[in-house]
Amino acid sequence: MEVEFILYVGDLAKSRDLYAALLDRAPALDVPGMVEFHLDGCKLGLMPNRGIARIIAPPLPDPASGNGVPRCELYLLMEDAEAILHRAERIGLDPVSAFQDRDWGHRVAYYADPDGHVIAVASPVTSFGTSP
Repeated sequence: MEVEFILYVGDLAKSRDLYAALLDRAPALDVPGMVEFHLDGCKLGLMPNRGIARIIAPPLPDPASGNGVPRCELYLLMEDAEAILHRAERIGLDPVSAFQDRDWGHRVAYYADPDGHVIAVASPVTSFGTSP
């Protein structure tokens, strides 16, 4: 089984460029209507709202009606989150919650992409030593 998560986006080119910069990799697939990034053990896809709306709406609402509403969370867990945190700030992701220790044993910062999808950047607390 192969797993792919697909985010519905308003501007495919803008989202492609943002995620390429954040993930520090080029898309593995970049065709009209679909972009894919290969990550460890899964794929992250980006599809325009209008493309998926032709398939699912109706009976489901047009995904564009949810822009800005948090609809999913992309949780990026790595040993050293420093580089990706700097990239998130450099590319202008909207900060939601500062990088801090959470009760589940990770230090996590939360951001929102232009469509309102939540991006969590996390590291195990032990990889940073003691808490600030």
